[in-house]
Amino acid sequence: MFKQTLNLKLTQKLSPQQIQLMKLIQLPTQAFEQKIKEEIIENPALESGKEEENTSDEFEYTEDYEENDYDTDNERDEINIEEYISDDEIPDYKTKSNNYSDEEERVIPIVSPVSFHQSLINQLNTFVLNEVERQIAEFLVGSIDDLGYIRRTNADIVDDLAFTQGIYADEITIEKVFNIIHELEPKGVGARDLQECLLLQLKDKSSSPARENAICIIADHFDAFTKKHYTKLITKLNINQDQLKDIISEIEKLNPKPGGSYNSGNSSVEHIIPDFTITIEEDELKLQLNSRNAPELHISRDYKDMLQGYKESHEKSASQKEAVQFIKQKLDAAKWFIDAIKQRQETLIVTMSAIMEFQKDYFLEGNETLLKPMILKDIADRIGLDISTVSRVANSKYVDTPYGTKLIKEFFSESMTNDKGEEVSTIEIKKILEQIIEEEDKRTPLTDEKLVVLLKDKGYPIARRTVAKYREQLNIPIARMRKTI
Repeated sequence: MFKQTLNLKLTQKLSPQQIQLMKLIQLPTQAFEQKIKEEIIENPALESGKEEENTSDEFEYTEDYEENDYDTDNERDEINIEEYISDDEIPDYKTKSNNYSDEEERVIPIVSPVSFHQSLINQLNTFVLNEVERQIAEFLVGSIDDLGYIRRTNADIVDDLAFTQGIYADEITIEKVFNIIHELEPKGVGARDLQECLLLQLKDKSSSPARENAICIIADHFDAFTKKHYTKLITKLNINQDQLKDIISEIEKLNPKPGGSYNSGNSSVEHIIPDFTITIEEDELKLQLNSRNAPELHISRDYKDMLQGYKESHEKSASQKEAVQFIKQKLDAAKWFIDAIKQRQETLIVTMSAIMEFQKDYFLEGNETLLKPMILKDIADRIGLDISTVSRVANSKYVDTPYGTKLIKEFFSESMTNDKGEEVSTIEIKKILEQIIEEEDKRTPLTDEKLVVLLKDKGYPIARRTVAKYREQLNIPIARMRKTI
């Protein structure tokens, strides 16, 4: 049996223009510049740079199409040319200036280095290999990850070679080729795990008592070593504490990421371009938006000339009207994009200004313990914008401060109450926790339980699980893993 019901439902939908605006707001400076370039390529009515001043084009013209004259939908199209090309008022975007120098715009050519994998392939050319061995060796090199490891078993490699390369080999042959891969530089590359990587590097070193004991520890007592059970190692190897220190020093010289060091030394560095700059002038904070976020854009002069010609034409053909319709669409898109950029600038400035005022004490002093608890809603309520908009600004933008370049979202934190009943930022607590751990005796590092006591003595009564969470967020290992001898 069917039953009809009436439900009232309130939903909010964003228009395509609003969605595009949100995406523009989220873009950092470099991505924003790329977006402008793409828009200029896609829309011929949009041009960059300063517009030549020419007041002779000031006119207002409206063309009304007669019904059934051209439009097949019997609609009246009104094209107000004044709306697009009037010079009576100078748009705000024209008053912006780009104050960065040509030096910032200059592109510096970068020499493209030989890739990590190509370097390994080049080294293979120095070995005498038969055709099958060479194919297997190149396959293994292609399987090396960015850190320098081949994290696969010989059996898996045998199967992959058969299915993907049509090469049929046994595990003994694979291991033989692995031995060749392990001769390549940097030492340790092609290892299947950390233990093998360290052993390959140790065996390549000159012989010494510390090196021989290090090989023994990595080969036979790796688990005890990684868990820092130093007392067990001293007993099993029949060595004293000083000897163990020498062994650990020998192991610490090894590279656990042979591929990572190569990549970091040969890859181009991605530079962060701050979206804002905060300076201090006469004890007052000054905020500036990176001028590259305020480009000079204007409507194409050619498009204005086309509209001028259409205005002066006495007979308007169907093709002319069709062309004007196309122009109108492009002009609408160009005008919207220019307005969207203006809204983006205003949103960025308003949001960052509110954050700067909220965290004024920190920006004046640079002391992270002065950062106040601040959540997205605090800023959203101050400036009357949606929380999602504030989030878009905070998550992808950087600000250049007197104390370094910071990701804006780092200024946001939850709050907790100290023993005086005051609301303090979790950033402050993490900073103090980090200082306590830095100053601890590494021979007897502090457990989370002891850290709880010390934090409580400093006025921060928090639970052990909270201490553990903050420690993990700071990428600080547990006490046993911080132990040294």
